[in-house]
Amino acid sequence: MGEPDRLDGLLDGFLEGHRAELVAFRRHLHAHPELSGCEVETTALVAERLRAAGFEPSVLSSGTGLLCDIGDGDGPLVALRADIDALAMTDDKDVPYRSRVPGVAHACGHDVHTTVVLGAGLALAGRLGNGRVRLIFEPSEETVPGGAVTVIEDGGLDGVGAIVAFHCDPKLDVGLIGTRVGAITSATDAVTIRLHGPGGHTARPHLTVDLVSLVGRVAAELPAAVRSRAPGDSELLLAFGAIHAGDAANVIPAAAELRGSLRTPDAELWARAPEILDAALDELLGSSDATWEVEYARGTPPVINGAAETRVLEQAVQAVLGADALTEAPRSMGGDSFAWYLERVPGSYARLGVHDPGRGDDRLDIHASTFDVHEDAIEIGVRVLVETALLLIAERSAPA
Repeated sequence: MGEPDRLDGLLDGFLEGHRAELVAFRRHLHAHPELSGCEVETTALVAERLRAAGFEPSVLSSGTGLLCDIGDGDGPLVALRADIDALAMTDDKDVPYRSRVPGVAHACGHDVHTTVVLGAGLALAGRLGNGRVRLIFEPSEETVPGGAVTVIEDGGLDGVGAIVAFHCDPKLDVGLIGTRVGAITSATDAVTIRLHGPGGHTARPHLTVDLVSLVGRVAAELPAAVRSRAPGDSELLLAFGAIHAGDAANVIPAAAELRGSLRTPDAELWARAPEILDAALDELLGSSDATWEVEYARGTPPVINGAAETRVLEQAVQAVLGADALTEAPRSMGGDSFAWYLERVPGSYARLGVHDPGRGDDRLDIHASTFDVHEDAIEIGVRVLVETALLLIAERSAPA
């Protein structure tokens, strides 16, 4: 592996001069969150800061999100990705930078991701030698299939040799980075099951198809039936989040509906998931007189980290933070549209510790209404991404 251009002292100087600015930038984003597809002001704010640094960011065809290349050489191109959208939920924190937008909050850390990638790009300016870095600010990550599809369609991966991203992890103390080779997140599909029967009077349920009882049975038994069809120790998780059956206390309904998600970190099992669901449902309801239909919507694939790129990221963590900062990230049943990039370009997606040790074991989860981060994670994220980008460029510049 080639040696990266060193900028330890320069990076120290950059962070000393920009630490307060980056924290303020994150807090502004946190106080002014925007939903998926609506990230107009966020996009404008990031673009304005990049233009002030002399760069030429390009807004995506969707109207939100942007790309920006750093460096003017013709050497290896490495991408750093951030997602910029917020969630439709209430921010219940009592802090000065609490969301000022009712019903919208940065409770997943995307404001931190955006600030870290922006900071890394600014820090790398003029210090890449022949290498190049592309900053990807992805909109609509919280939707399916995610803004990554637009990034790819707009040429965001053209020429990219490797791509790296962080996701905030409030289960990890600030100063820790979680990495994992292979699947780190899961494929996430949306499932809607509709049951039908003739309906009837609750005085005579035996003369009709009791859909309320059947929908309860599906909710209680189908997840285990699906899980039992996964081979070996593979994971296949079906969970329902919404059920509707009837409106009147004395009427057995003629229709019922369940909506949920089906998740797996196994790409091969993901391909078979619809047929597994159908087989389990047929076995469960086959002896009833109900009819049913399944609406199955594909989501995102699992994020599957490359071994080589993950090792480079781990080397960067050790160089910047020390060996004790590394920990193995657990495999999550959540999904992330970063998976679409890794289907085309090698790379790695890591967990950025943001838990404040001062809170003890009171570890919030992402999507919690009081989610917040220890803001030292911003500087740590910048340092690790800068080092990772330099190492990846050096590796790809070295003679075979």
